[in-house]
Amino acid sequence: MEKPWFKNYPEGAEREIDTQKYASILDMFENAVREHPDRAAYVNMGQELTFRKLEERSRAFAAYLQNELKLKKGDRVALMMPNLLQYPIALFGILRAGMVVVNVNPLYTPRELEHQLQDSGAVAIVIVSNFASTLEKVVFNTQIKHVILSRMGDQLSFGKRTLVNFVVKYVKKLVPKYKLPHAATFREVLSIGKHRQYVRPDLGRNDLAFLQYTGGTTGVAKGAMLSHGNIIANVFQAMWIAEPFVGNNKQTRKAVIALPLYHIFALTVNCLLFIELGITGILITNPRDIDGFVKELKKHRFIAITGVNTLFNALLNNENFKEIDFSSLKLSVGGGMSVQQSVASRWAQTTGCHIIEGYGMTECSPLIAACPVNMEKHNGSIGVPVPNTDIRIVKEDGTEASLGEPGELWVKGEQVMQGYWQRPEATAEVLQDGWLATGDIVIQDEQYYLRIVDRKKDMILVSGFNVYPNEIEDVVMLNYKVSEVVAIGVPNEVSGETVKIFVVKKDESLTRDELRKHCREHLTGYKVPKEIEFREELPKSNVGKILRRVLRDEELANRPTN
Repeated sequence: MEKPWFKNYPEGAEREIDTQKYASILDMFENAVREHPDRAAYVNMGQELTFRKLEERSRAFAAYLQNELKLKKGDRVALMMPNLLQYPIALFGILRAGMVVVNVNPLYTPRELEHQLQDSGAVAIVIVSNFASTLEKVVFNTQIKHVILSRMGDQLSFGKRTLVNFVVKYVKKLVPKYKLPHAATFREVLSIGKHRQYVRPDLGRNDLAFLQYTGGTTGVAKGAMLSHGNIIANVFQAMWIAEPFVGNNKQTRKAVIALPLYHIFALTVNCLLFIELGITGILITNPRDIDGFVKELKKHRFIAITGVNTLFNALLNNENFKEIDFSSLKLSVGGGMSVQQSVASRWAQTTGCHIIEGYGMTECSPLIAACPVNMEKHNGSIGVPVPNTDIRIVKEDGTEASLGEPGELWVKGEQVMQGYWQRPEATAEVLQDGWLATGDIVIQDEQYYLRIVDRKKDMILVSGFNVYPNEIEDVVMLNYKVSEVVAIGVPNEVSGETVKIFVVKKDESLTRDELRKHCREHLTGYKVPKEIEFREELPKSNVGKILRRVLRDEELANRPTN
């Protein structure tokens, strides 16, 4: 199909890219180890993990799964931990054993965890002991037969522990605290696995690599089936964006990994792409501790950082952030939610590096579109489709939208999932002839840049006029007294819906009248918020994305019904 957005690709950049270099993620990993054996793959809490050590420990982990647990190719293994050195060891260990990774948010409630374990049919789980009490409440309602427990500092001073008896002594102190089936410790797994034979599985691009669960805010969480081929294709699509900034030389380069690796954006870009590029990832275990985060950033000269709007905003609001050395920073990427213009401008002024906004979704591994490298500053768009990606913009009547007309974005490409795990009906609702209906409303402007208007279900209808929350939020954030804001539609007898905003103040002197006056200066009358509620904080997911639907549900529950 015709791809007029090619005109926005940088001069000399590939229009279509070769994604067939590797047959599986194993091939990609093994190549990275050969290329950079003694380079640090990850740094966490001052401890380095080289590519060579990552290979040795992930191989031991894989051998344990194959020999001690007798797991088979295709078995699902859940991975539930924050950004620690244990995460990539377990991740690559599971994949190298030919098994399927089921990433789990460690802050899940027992109900959420039980659903994901039951739905995926996971037979083993790797979990940090801090969250073992949650698992204990539901584990016997699932198919989990084996639990591997890790402590936060397990890899900080690992040493050369090879004697199983020594490790078993450690096990007795940790495991009896919890009623868990066949529990072993992470250290025990590596010590035993080191002495077992690893058998490399035969894997191809169509083999399943991840069951990556979509956020449950839109209904029951579903597992997107992402194959080795899906992920590899998307790594190369992400590289098309990143490589012109960070290069592909032999110098030691560091990048900040604050988003949790269990999240699809961080998984593909921060974990797998950085492995392919030989970049050292600085793992931030608790990015919500902004003071501690900033202290850690002061220790490194980093070349790249990825985040969401709320994370960039929180860093900018920290007094010590401007003291960081940004001289090496060449790539700042925003994803997960729209980056507000005020945040993007402040980031560029403070760091000297513009935020490149990308767009994706779990079902697409996740990258779909991004701002090209020749874009000099943030323009509020999500850029253009990445190579090897087709798009359609479909109106409600099923016809294709013209330039400037809103419609639902449909995507087709190598990165599109195989479907939802054991949910053929749900798969059929979003996948048709290889086309994925994203549920996101976009427009394509005259320069063929894509702009998200909003999700279908988030649109506010005021007296027959469409109002898009992102527009309201961008305007409110222009007021320097506002720290965070989210807009929703609330029922109104006259207009159907009106706009309500929830605001976190940066300056306590801010009043509702002042904020309404500010909005009237920038918005047509029907878009001006009729209701304003100040809050100390807004509900967020563990990756920092504001949960608009939670606020909408709260609002509807608290309003009288006629």
